[in-house]
Amino acid sequence: MFIKIVEAISRYAIPFIFVGIVGYALTKKVKVYEVFTEGAKEGFHTAVRIIPFLVAMLVAIGVFRASGAMDLLIKAISPVTNLLRIPAETLPMAFMRPLSGGGAQGVKTDIINTHGPDSLIGRTVAVMMGSTETTFYVLAVYFGSVAIRKTRHSLPVGLLADLAGLLTAIYISKIFF
Repeated sequence: MFIKIVEAISRYAIPFIFVGIVGYALTKKVKVYEVFTEGAKEGFHTAVRIIPFLVAMLVAIGVFRASGAMDLLIKAISPVTNLLRIPAETLPMAFMRPLSGGGAQGVKTDIINTHGPDSLIGRTVAVMMGSTETTFYVLAVYFGSVAIRKTRHSLPVGLLADLAGLLTAIYISKIFF
């Protein structure tokens, strides 16, 4: 029953939000099309500025995965995760998600193809995907595009938020699924 309710809400959420934003803008007498095209133009310029940072991040992720460093890291912490009753199959997702959304999507697809979309592991990685952020990507691309060099507490706070999201995703998935 819960899943059917969530599916019904999710089916109409994006159209409702889109119509709500446009409706609100029209009540404020905003020229919606002109503002939209101006934002798209700025978005294009931003995309061109972040390409070097994006390429560097993608190369670093490729090296991390191809070198086997991810596998070594997972093996090293598996005794701790076993004590916490965290499924070992979800660990690649837990490590890839802070690095790259695309890489995490690939890992999630792999896990779901192996275990099935309706399995606890499949649903857990899907919840993980939605409950965390690509912290290193954000730092590299967004901070780099506006020339912020000293990120101060952004990395530790972002990683703590990712950890909280991952642990919550595992806990909530065990309760609901």
